[in-house]
Amino acid sequence: MSDSMPLKYLDKALGALRNLGLLKSEPEAAPVVALIDRISSYDADKAAAIARTLTQATLFNEVVREQISAMSIGDRYRDIAKSFDSIRDDAKRMVEQIEDGKLDTFERLSNIWMKITRGDIPSRFDDIKSTYLEVAGDSQEQIQRERLILDAYRDFRTALKQAQVLGFELLEVADATLAEAKATVESAANALEADVGSDPASRARLEMERDLKLQALQDEDKRYQIAKDLAENLSIAYGTTEVVMARLHQITDCKERVYSQAVTFFGTNETVFTALSASFTGMHGLHESTQTLEAMKEGINQSLETLGEVGTEIQEAALRAGYGPTIR
Repeated sequence: MSDSMPLKYLDKALGALRNLGLLKSEPEAAPVVALIDRISSYDADKAAAIARTLTQATLFNEVVREQISAMSIGDRYRDIAKSFDSIRDDAKRMVEQIEDGKLDTFERLSNIWMKITRGDIPSRFDDIKSTYLEVAGDSQEQIQRERLILDAYRDFRTALKQAQVLGFELLEVADATLAEAKATVESAANALEADVGSDPASRARLEMERDLKLQALQDEDKRYQIAKDLAENLSIAYGTTEVVMARLHQITDCKERVYSQAVTFFGTNETVFTALSASFTGMHGLHESTQTLEAMKEGINQSLETLGEVGTEIQEAALRAGYGPTIR
């Protein structure tokens, strides 16, 4: 496997973000690079490939966090629900106000205050539409950002996986080197144990050689632990990130479906909003027109009755005056 494979996919992932202007600076060396330098003796090229992958991973993660933090999240659906509630409540109240055939001063002031604070019914339907369009726009932007993250992660995931493979290859070398160091210490210890009756200088020399081999083994064990931790944590990072990104992918797919449904719903039902606005406004006018017509009917009927009553009395008086005796 070529050591340049992780860098190929890493450069591709970062290149996509760079072309979109999302990379603003080169990353600083990650602290883990210093540890990787300590095991570069196993394979300098593989160690360098892992180090660059992890360094660029920091930059990649910063871009992801920046894109996520730029997403607009809120509960504007509550505003839409409140607007619909206020429309229904105010429509009922306005009809109830004129059931007695008149508007008193308090009711007039109440209507003025309603228009100042909440607006009239048509304007509130416009507010609902505006809120919906804002939510739809933010949802579309979120979907685009999430798709951008997922597309870049697809290549970054391959680079991380290749780094994981290189990490285990380094661990194999470290394991073999550690075993060799252990064998060397064991050989030095056996030589010391087998030395019987030699002069003090020769024995001291064997003890020094054993101690040096032991010290080298301890240093080698530290490097082995670094290689082991690196390989294991690359595996954990890949597996954990894979799960999290899979969840993000599911969320994005659902969000895209909801967005598509919402846009289709509003696009095909905008006339319903217009009809509702006109209907609620017209309902108040219809009630007023109905009451006006009833008042006119009642007024004419009462006027005719009054005319009948008064007219009969006046006619009788006129007949008496015109056809009755002039002098009693």
